[in-house]
Amino acid sequence: MHHVQNSRSLFAAAAALAAGVSMLATDASAVSTRVKLACAKDYYAHCSKHAPGSPEVRSCMRAVGDGLSPRCVNALVAEGEVSEKEVAGHAGKNDD
Repeated sequence: MHHVQNSRSLFAAAAALAAGVSMLATDASAVSTRVKLACAKDYYAHCSKHAPGSPEVRSCMRAVGDGLSPRCVNALVAEGEVSEKEVAGHAGKNDD
């Protein structure tokens, strides 16, 4: 169970990179449960063949770009991990 929670922390951080935004906290443990849960689907849908936290998963999530779910982006904004301004260019393309 802890492995899954730790994995979610790592790919939540990678999901933020995929949106083309900067994380305020680079330590995956600083990512809230809300962000972990909101961004998990993005990881599983697009990049689960890569190890969480690896350079490959970060590249994969970055390549997803505008395909990042609004749920993930909204959680990142709500938790203060990214600003609305930083994701404004992505939000219009990701209606959920």
